[in-house]
Amino acid sequence: MGQKDIAEKTLEAYNDVFADIVNVLLFKGKRQVKEKDLKDAIPVSIYKISEQLHTQERDVAKFWQNCSVRIALYGFENQTEIDKKMPLRVMSYDAASYKQQIIDGKENEKQAEKELYPVISLVLYFGNKRWEKPKSLCEAINISDVVKPFVSDYKINVFEIAYLSDEQINMFKSDFKIVADYFVQMRKNKNYVPSRKVIKHVAEVLQLLQILTGNKKYEFDEKLIKMKGKRITMDTWLDDKLENAEKKGEKKGKLEAILSLVKDGILTLQQASVRMGMSITKLKRESAKLNIDFDFENI
Repeated sequence: MGQKDIAEKTLEAYNDVFADIVNVLLFKGKRQVKEKDLKDAIPVSIYKISEQLHTQERDVAKFWQNCSVRIALYGFENQTEIDKKMPLRVMSYDAASYKQQIIDGKENEKQAEKELYPVISLVLYFGNKRWEKPKSLCEAINISDVVKPFVSDYKINVFEIAYLSDEQINMFKSDFKIVADYFVQMRKNKNYVPSRKVIKHVAEVLQLLQILTGNKKYEFDEKLIKMKGKRITMDTWLDDKLENAEKKGEKKGKLEAILSLVKDGILTLQQASVRMGMSITKLKRESAKLNIDFDFENI
């Protein structure tokens, strides 16, 4: 399992984050799913092809107990790139979950008496381009008009995180708000104004942002995270990274760090000059003195 998969699953596996995502994306902000009503489900399913057993794994899966009426399984599929075969992937995961209910019913008498429950999968897409690939089975495969009336369609739930509205972003209560807000800001403004929302799962949020963006400025720093009694926000965390460099007397390190934030679209050149306490002209001059490679002309 790669770093990206682990980072995504770690944050979303928390019940507060999982419930928040479901409530905002499926129920328009209504708190239908409560943390206490969620139970971890095994994300791996087993199927047989040519007498050989194979496994397939969802990113995150949980059961939701709704007023003791029935249990629903929500599964997340995280995507950073568009996959035209996603309808087939989701359909195979969902089918395996339904198949498991049949197997459990045959092997367990009490399970057989229970009602079957629905399976819902969410595809969280973090890419900057619109998802213009298939969102249903019939869109993903080549079907002639002759047989099309007899082919059962299968639609999937794709949510483009970078294209969520401000209203949707404000509906989030968990740390996922910070992640979603980052992608929306970068898509709209090519610039990120750090959030002042206190982070609950600090290490997991930073790891997820680092993996999804490839930006080392979000690299997990245990010394900064473990500052006792300090409420960590994205705003204070970025300031602490700069302050930490300054305390070490690394003038070059501080200037490189802040210019890197400009290069990555986190700060504007004007914001960088304010933070450094010098004009943009002096920024250029100091960079040249310290042999810092930075293209001021194309920012």
